[in-house]
Amino acid sequence: MNQNPLDQTLENILQRYSLSFSLKVFSEESATEDDLMRVFGLTQVIKAENKQYWGRELGMCWQRVVTEVCRENCEDFRTPIREGKDELCDLIIGLDAIDTKYRIGSGDAGTLKKFREYAGKLQGLGLTPILLILRTDNLPQAINACRMGGWTVMQGSDAYEYIRNKTGFELKSWLQARRNRYSIEP
Repeated sequence: MNQNPLDQTLENILQRYSLSFSLKVFSEESATEDDLMRVFGLTQVIKAENKQYWGRELGMCWQRVVTEVCRENCEDFRTPIREGKDELCDLIIGLDAIDTKYRIGSGDAGTLKKFREYAGKLQGLGLTPILLILRTDNLPQAINACRMGGWTVMQGSDAYEYIRNKTGFELKSWLQARRNRYSIEP
């Protein structure tokens, strides 16, 4: 099968995460699965054993996939804005400063303060802060705080639609076509 360069880059990202995931053995939970979980054959049962690990790793995978889709398809793509050790956003397309999240499950004051501060700094640079969140089961208070702090929040299908509109790339169907392709279960 002859793949274009973006397909190959995205496949490489998923393959690296699949290998990393296969080295981890965890157990169960409940709730819904998302497209990224299905790529790796992950269930809530597997995620339940170490939610923090899976949230962090799936979040980085989501960030890298979205970044590569945008890098490949947007002429006005720019890399993240850093301030010291902090990254105010993950990428920029035109005047949109995009931060990607797998899920926002923390409503702690420090996290919410960081979101508000970053949104203000990005707006001060003339940018529109956009949160692209894969999952839709986010903590409502945290989502509301992000919106009140200046972020435009897009979750689930809205995040996919934003990506499609900006890049012309159908990321949702691309991921869905890879269901269990990188399964961590033998």
